[in-house]
This record gives sequence, structure tokens and C-alpha cells, in this order.
Amino acid sequence: MDRVTVTEASQVAEARRLAVAVAQAIGFDETSAGRVALVVTELATNIVKYGVPGEVLVGTYEDGTGSGVEVLALDKGPGFSDLGCAMRDGHSTGGSAGEGLGAVRRLSDAFDIASRPGAGTAVLARLSSVRATVKVPSDAPPTYGAVTVALKGEVANGDGYAIRERADGWTVMVADGLGHGPEAAKASEAAVRIFRRHQDDAPAAILSAVHAGLGHTRGGAVSVARFGREPGVLSFAGLGNVAGAVVHGGSAKRTVSLAGTAGHAARRIQAFEYPMRAQDLFVLCSDGIATGYSLDGYPGLAEAHPTLVAGVIYRDFARARDDATVLVARGGAT
Repeated sequence: MDRVTVTEASQVAEARRLAVAVAQAIGFDETSAGRVALVVTELATNIVKYGVPGEVLVGTYEDGTGSGVEVLALDKGPGFSDLGCAMRDGHSTGGSAGEGLGAVRRLSDAFDIASRPGAGTAVLARLSSVRATVKVPSDAPPTYGAVTVALKGEVANGDGYAIRERADGWTVMVADGLGHGPEAAKASEAAVRIFRRHQDDAPAAILSAVHAGLGHTRGGAVSVARFGREPGVLSFAGLGNVAGAVVHGGSAKRTVSLAGTAGHAARRIQAFEYPMRAQDLFVLCSDGIATGYSLDGYPGLAEAHPTLVAGVIYRDFARARDDATVLVARGGAT
């Protein structure tokens, strides 16, 4: 995802230009790109008014709900004590018309928000190039989402991730190329390609294939996990410090990664199994995220869209010295 730091009004236009460029690059027409521009303008303006400092992240998405542009607005401002009130048209604490968040929700194909008094606000908006005339509600919550951001000042992101949906669950991987920059990106991109070729193998077999195939690169830390709804088990295999956790409510059960560097050093590759329920989350983070992250202090966040969960973890626990990736996958309906 690309990002724009938002601390003052001129950066609203910068965020808008970035978002329109992303939309046009994936084929949005002028009308659809204009809708993206309006959403990003509202979100970035809200940060300037209420949430400085903040960030706008812009990327793309493709899953069972469709495809399009994904926008995250993240701030550490005062937050909202009453989200329902804040979403109503006409509500304003900053002297404006107060239609920003309500307009964003109406313009978006998917929308979610998390806010706590004194701890900031996170907003997710997803926009498709073709809007359905009628939004059909789904009883099944979104299954997965991710945030991946390059080290500030770097064009290439040394992290990568991949997701394989299955009839009975999913398989996911996060790869963190050694170091950062273009050479790290080559390693993570190679890991994703190998994952695609072996995505139906068991997690330990996928990781073994990635290890065997990264010898021509810097290598890196790689973790692979598979969830099967029956019998409700997560199988996890990791080399290095891409950290996983099964989250139930706010508590987390950390998974075990073995020492090594995929592509260069692996004394042993082994999968470990963990119980996981349909309502649980699995969180997988590169080492650009502090290992001590927790959802304990975020009531209700585990029920939010997985991309919003990933955005909050990134906002509050990212380290400034490395690329950062958070992948969040929900068990899903049985």
C-alpha cells in the first residue's frame, strides 16, 4: 500500500492524487475515480480537522466480494465517544457541515470504522469500479485483509504476502525479505511466486519449497498457515521472525516459528497445530510490527473487517525502521 502522512491541509490534495492514480491504474473510469477522490478528500480532511497526526493508506483489493481500491485513514487523535452520533449527517465538532463520514459510507461499497476516546480513529473504505444498484447484505463477515507498507523513503517493499482461499478454509503466507529495499523485495516476490505454485500442499511442504527456491536471493523470514474449518485446526510452519497468533476476543495464542532464514539456513522445518474457532482471528506480522502487540485494549475490534483490524495494529505497533505487514484472517462460517 502507498501512504501519505497527513499533518496539514496541503497533504489532502497529495492523498487525493495518489488515490486517483491507483484507481486509474486498475481501470477506473472518470466517474469511478471521482468517487475515490471524494472519499479520500473527506477522510484526509477529517484527519486534518480532528486527528493530526495521521496517515492515509491506499491500495487495491481482490477477494470474494469483488475488487477495487482500498483506503485506510488512520489517526491518533481524540477519537469518538459516540460513533453513531459521529456518523449522522449534520454532526460536527469542528464547525463544518459534518457530512464527511456519512458521505464516505454512502460512496463506499464496504465501510468500517473503529474509534476510542483518546486513542484515535481508523476508517476503512473499499470502492469498486462498478457499483451494484442494490447492496445485498451478507451474513458472512469478510474473511481476510492485510496492510503492507514499505519503510519510509523506500519505493520497494521488502515484505510480501499471499492468500489462497479453499473450500474448507484458507492458506496464507507472509514473507519478509532480509533487510529492506529492492533486494529484499526480490526475495519476498520470489516467495509469493513459489507459494502460488505449491499453495495446495501442506504448510511445511510449502515452506520447504520456498526455502529451496530462495537460494538465489537474500532470503528472509517466511511463515505459512492453513486453517481448516473441520475440525477447526490451524497448521503453522515458520522460519524466522514472521510472527503468528490465534486471537480469541482480545487474548492471543502465539505460534512457534523455528530459527532460520528461508533460502539459506534451515536446520528443521516443521508444522505445529493450534485449535482455532470460526469466530477467531489469525494474525500474521512481519518484524516491522512490534512483537508485543495485543488487541486486549480494543473492545469489539476483533469483530471488525480484517483489513481494519490490520490497520489498527499497523498504526499502533509499527516500528519505524523496517517494512511492516499485518495479515488478518478470520476462521469464517462453518
